[in-house]
Amino acid sequence: MGWRNVIISQHAKLSYSANNMIVQTFEGMHQIPIADIYILIVESNQAVITTELISQLNNTDVKIVFSDNNHEPCCETVNYYPNNRSLDKLEKQYNWPSSRVNVLWTKIINNKIINQINVLRIYNHDTKSLENELGKLELGDTSNREAVVARKYFMLLFDKKFTRRDFSPMNAALNYGYSILLSTFNRSIVLNGYLTEIGIHHHSDENNFNLGSDLMEPFRPIVDYWLANKNFYKLTPDIKFSLVELLNVEIIYNGKTMLLNNAIDKYTSDCLKYLTTGKSIKMEVELINEVPNNALNSNV
Repeated sequence: MGWRNVIISQHAKLSYSANNMIVQTFEGMHQIPIADIYILIVESNQAVITTELISQLNNTDVKIVFSDNNHEPCCETVNYYPNNRSLDKLEKQYNWPSSRVNVLWTKIINNKIINQINVLRIYNHDTKSLENELGKLELGDTSNREAVVARKYFMLLFDKKFTRRDFSPMNAALNYGYSILLSTFNRSIVLNGYLTEIGIHHHSDENNFNLGSDLMEPFRPIVDYWLANKNFYKLTPDIKFSLVELLNVEIIYNGKTMLLNNAIDKYTSDCLKYLTTGKSIKMEVELINEVPNNALNSNV
């Protein structure tokens, strides 16, 4: 499995040669072994990528994310035929028992709210209100505690005037970070041989990634946590690079310390096994109060 998160942020030509991705820029030529790449983000609208490179990256399960004119992630590559996909597995996905779906969704929301509370505690905010809401969580979250908590959480974490509906730089950064998380979950779901379109809570015809949108919920507070102590007036490349590099931050999953991208793969596999087989599941996602502030050196 690759480990490098590559971001193309300038005029470049991307091609393939001898198991390497070749990146030609005005500054020179770079070679990156395909096997080293975990995710490729093409942020520049002045980049050219060859079909051969797309095919080779797809063969090694590298997710490619493309950005729009505003440099926001807008689409990604999806593997048509993962090696471990079967009709039997898809039929089981179509028929996941509602009892398991409800239990898993409840666990997901429970863990998400716990992590939101932990983020607030790290920044010394009063969490009593959120703890009260967590105590009201019901099977399947029929009373929609998730939405109630979210409204309180963001106003506590940022300020009372903060809303997720405006076009502030902070919201742009949150959306960017969530998009990277979602792409990582989509990759993991496809690697496990399942369809991203069939979710357990999200059921939008316009969302090709309903299942990824469901499973990623407990991990969103990691993005919030990193951004909460940042003061910026524009979503700069440094902020974007760092949000991508969050995939390499250490967290604790079920008592074990591991990199975020590895934890996502393990967590996704555990969730899908539970939905398909009913095998008992433990899912505890915990933050470590040490998040890197700088982009690492794997960016182009």
